[in-house]
This record gives sequence, structure tokens and C-alpha cells, in this order.
Amino acid sequence: MKAKTGAALPAVIQEYLSYLNAVRGVSAKTIEAYRIDLAHFAEYCVEQDILLATATPLEVRGFVAALGDKGLAEVSVNRALSSIRGFYRWQLRMGYREDDPSVLLRNLKTPQTLPSFLWESEMASFARLPDSAKILWPERDKAMILIMYSAGLRISELAALSLNNIEDGFNGVRVLGKGGRERYVFFSEEALEALAAYLPSRTARLHGKSCDRFFINHRGDPISIPGVRWIISEYAKRSGLGKNIHPHSLRHSFATHLVNGGCDVRVVQELLGHASIATTQRYTHVNMGRLKEVYAMAHPHGKEP
Repeated sequence: MKAKTGAALPAVIQEYLSYLNAVRGVSAKTIEAYRIDLAHFAEYCVEQDILLATATPLEVRGFVAALGDKGLAEVSVNRALSSIRGFYRWQLRMGYREDDPSVLLRNLKTPQTLPSFLWESEMASFARLPDSAKILWPERDKAMILIMYSAGLRISELAALSLNNIEDGFNGVRVLGKGGRERYVFFSEEALEALAAYLPSRTARLHGKSCDRFFINHRGDPISIPGVRWIISEYAKRSGLGKNIHPHSLRHSFATHLVNGGCDVRVVQELLGHASIATTQRYTHVNMGRLKEVYAMAHPHGKEP
């Protein structure tokens, strides 16, 4: 479902998005997602001859049903619901409405899927790829893979890593995660070795330019998020692991290995920068999945006949 780029957003939605940016400090990516969802809702209201300012709970529910009829995935429908709830809660606070027509709406149930991750041996194999593949920039790419994995970083956090935030002699760094939550992350010995091998070539690629970002491209500019994603995809093609490997897989692998190693889930929550323990607890399901796998391989009655 695509928003009509030519249609102007209603002023009240534009005001809400400005509020998210200026007052709440919401990321540009999230604001864009809200803009798309609310543009869809505004278009639906026009098509159904509904006034956005006075939409009833039944009319809002009709929009949600229309999204389902168009074949949108449950996750996408729930994201639209979140956008609408935020919009009407804001209107209520600002005195634009005396009621919230979205208050009784409930999220759709979504299929429970395990995050994509690599087992320890697979991760070790993937981290060695830059040395053997000899593509792109091996020193940088190996350091990037190991730092993202050893610190459990999101792709945006990796791209934003600054040399100015290094602490304890390169043992760790402070990162700013989702919702403006700051946390301290650590680098493994292997990651530090890879970083030490990368830094001299980084200096050479800067050609005298000043840049405080950890990771740069071949021109000496800070690496972009699409750039990181493309680099990981190039190594994924050569991995031979038969898995859908993407940057977030390294973060998932970090969390999975900690939980499998007996790390307390609340410690993992802190290291990942999750706001809710429920988000982190899905890795306990991964752990149970591994236990079942080991059981099936080891128990005589657990094997296929």
C-alpha cells in the first residue's frame, strides 16, 4: 500500500510529526514510518468521507480491516496501529479531541519467529571471510564484523561509532541507541586485534582529512548504513553457510551466544540496550531450540528412523 506522494498531509498530521521531531526527538526513520502510516489513514478517511478530526472507533477499526484486506502483514498492520494510537494520544493531550478512538484497538497476533543468527562455529567462519576472500577492504571488514558481533551493535550504532567515545584504552565505547538510551559496550580481544590491524590503513585512506568515525569508505568518508549492509551481504554470498545473513544477524548471534553461555537475561538486556526485558527474552527461546536440537542428535529415540 503506497501513499500518494502528490497528496498534501493534513495540517494536524504535519503538526504531530513536527512535535515528534522537535519535542520528542524521534529518529527521522521512525517519523517517516509514521508519516507513511498516517498518510494512508488520511487517504482512507477521504475515500470513505470520514472527517479525520472526528473519526469514531468504528471508523478507525474499518481502516485497520482495510489494511488486512489489502494483504498487509500483521507486523505492518500493527505498526500502523501504533502510529494511529500515538497520533490520537497526542490530539487528546493537546486538547484537539476529548476522546481517543483508538484506545480499544488491539494489535494483531503475529507469528513467533526466531531471529536469524549464527552458531559459534559459523560466526568464527564468517569472521575469517575477509582474510580469505580478499575483496573490498579486508582489514576494515574484519574489524567491522567482529566489533558488531562482540559488542552486539545495531547497524546504526556501528555506523555512528566515534573515536571520541572510546574509553578504557579501546576496551569499550559508549553508544547512543534507540530512544536516546546510552550504554557502554565492550570489545573482545579478537575484535581489538582486528581493530589494531585496521587503524593504520584507515589513516592512510583518510588522505589527511579529519574524520572521527571508526569506519570509513574508500574515499575516507564515514561509512553509511546502506554501505555496511552491502558489505555484509557481499560476504554472506561467499560464506557458503546457507543462511540469510544480514547485519542484525551479528547482533542476534551475540545475544544468542551469551544466553547459551548462561548469561543472565537482564545482563543481556543491558548490553543490547533493550527497553523491555520481553524483547530480550526471545533469546531464551533460541536457547531452548538449541537444547532440543542437541537432544534430537544425542538421544537414541530422538533421531529420525
